[in-house]
Amino acid sequence: MGKLLLPEHDWVSLVELSRYRSDQTRDTSGESKLAFTFLDSGEREGAKLSYEALDRRARAIAAQLQKTAKLGDRALLLYPPGLDFVEAFFGCLYAGVIAVPAYPPDPTRMARTLPRLMAIANDAQTSMVLTTKQIMPMAQALFPMAPELSKMTWVAGDAVADDEAQGWRDPAATADSLAFLQYTSGSTATPKGVMVSHGNLLHNEKMIQNAFRTHADTVVVSWLPLYHDMGLIGHVLHPMYLGGPCVLMSPIAFLKRPFRWLKAVSQYRGTISTGPNFAYDLCTRKVTEEQKAELDLSCWEQALNGAEPVRHETLERFVAAFEGCGFRREAFYPCYGLAEATLVVSGGKHDAAPVSIEVDSAALENDEVAPPEGENGSRARTQRLVASGINPVDDQQLLVVDTTTNTPCTANRVGEIWLKGPSVAGGYWRRPQDTEEIFGARLADGSGPYLRTGDLGFVRDGYVFVTGRCKDLIVIRGQNYYPQDIEWAAERAHPALRPGSSAAFSIDHDSQEILVVVSEVDKRAVADGVDADAIADAMRQAVMRGTGLYLHAVVLVTAGSIPKTSSGKIQRRPCRKAFLDGSLDAMGRSVALHTKKAQRGEQLCEQSAGMAEGGAEPLRSVSPYLAPVEKSVQPEA
Repeated sequence: MGKLLLPEHDWVSLVELSRYRSDQTRDTSGESKLAFTFLDSGEREGAKLSYEALDRRARAIAAQLQKTAKLGDRALLLYPPGLDFVEAFFGCLYAGVIAVPAYPPDPTRMARTLPRLMAIANDAQTSMVLTTKQIMPMAQALFPMAPELSKMTWVAGDAVADDEAQGWRDPAATADSLAFLQYTSGSTATPKGVMVSHGNLLHNEKMIQNAFRTHADTVVVSWLPLYHDMGLIGHVLHPMYLGGPCVLMSPIAFLKRPFRWLKAVSQYRGTISTGPNFAYDLCTRKVTEEQKAELDLSCWEQALNGAEPVRHETLERFVAAFEGCGFRREAFYPCYGLAEATLVVSGGKHDAAPVSIEVDSAALENDEVAPPEGENGSRARTQRLVASGINPVDDQQLLVVDTTTNTPCTANRVGEIWLKGPSVAGGYWRRPQDTEEIFGARLADGSGPYLRTGDLGFVRDGYVFVTGRCKDLIVIRGQNYYPQDIEWAAERAHPALRPGSSAAFSIDHDSQEILVVVSEVDKRAVADGVDADAIADAMRQAVMRGTGLYLHAVVLVTAGSIPKTSSGKIQRRPCRKAFLDGSLDAMGRSVALHTKKAQRGEQLCEQSAGMAEGGAEPLRSVSPYLAPVEKSVQPEA
């Protein structure tokens, strides 16, 4: 924990901050400093924006919006990756209009993506849509399927002339004014919009600066989606806060060729860049030795890793793969955050290697943090946990709470992480009951209110360790299991399985909870032909070895079939629902699970756990599936 670094000015809103940057942030020649550069296809320099130009574009778009919009109206932002989104977002701020970032629905997956978009639009009660000239006519094709869209005012931000800026009126935003609604992942039918204020954002930017020691010479490089909090707040608003440059590319450009991310860091001398754990794994697997010869990553001071569980093995593999390119282990910064706390909750320490500890897996499943020592000195089943940094500021309170008593957990106990501080958002838009439940938690002594993060973890020596999610816990025979650990074991059982693309959950069968894993198969493996039986057997063996659990049902699907959040987190509940309602379509291939084999697996599990035999009878016939091939990202050489 540390004191906040003082900003160069005490801004009260992002509008005031942006206006300050336009007036004061200059390069050595006296010209307005370059703020954003977008790399077309992840390689060629495309659109650029100086701070002065961004201010001018924001005022022009805002003036256009102010002709019809009132203060506090909501506007849906439907943009492909690019600087048009940045202009539109600031245009909303300058107009006093609450931005609602979203992503245009995928024409190849309309049944999945359009309902979520409309649920967001209906919940936010948006009255207008901002997009580009290119997308505008395409959007009209959606009107028959979503007539609500036709009733909204549509504005092509890139068609608004700069001269419109002369008609702009300052909305006089304050720290309490809502800046935007960040819609969190979850049920398509009931999306929740987190109400993020200007004050929330400015405080969180201070936290980010304090945690990672960023400054005006920090160079940000990012491929993260801009409609997501990590991409928007961490990699668009933070450079603005610092007055530094930012280089952006499309997420698709990165996914097609992960080398582009590292090449951009090397070429533009990026000092800070972020990726979820899977991104570092992807680079380790896909970047060739010839490509490594082009990289100089010695400039990379902060390689943030967040948005999903940070794996020690991933960090080690990445360091081993790229230390020859100048990458330093000390550059890795595991961090933790969530939309309800604006973005960052914990991170750092500065220029120190990531901290990890080895713990007893069985104890952790019982919410205990214990060293890996078995009975009579034998080696217990263990796992290594990576810390997500420290609490970076004094004015944020982070507690680990036993929710059965609403009291702080004792040492070496896992509990729910609760937060209190200026970065905690104002609640969920138009959802007072949910807001009270999640943002209004109080300890047994009445102190609060606190934000219930829904995340499980513990604090040791000041470091925050996040171990899982409250709602995703799998309980089998009275024992708690983290789905991430089951998924981690299962998807490494066979080379045809895609890393970071499995969902583990339990279902009820004859009043017993049994285990199911859905895993994506690499598209190339599907094209070459896969042996579903062999993959399923390998997964069962791996899960048994890794967790002591018998895997009753294995479902194999093609790449892109498992629902994920915009930041790449697995959505286990929708996947479980699809399994139960039979919407995981088969390609006509099924393999029954033999009862004797499953019973044998159950008995092995029970024996290894020291339990009596005679567990639940397993499912007599569960089919592995290969879902119909859907559009997926094609990797490039």
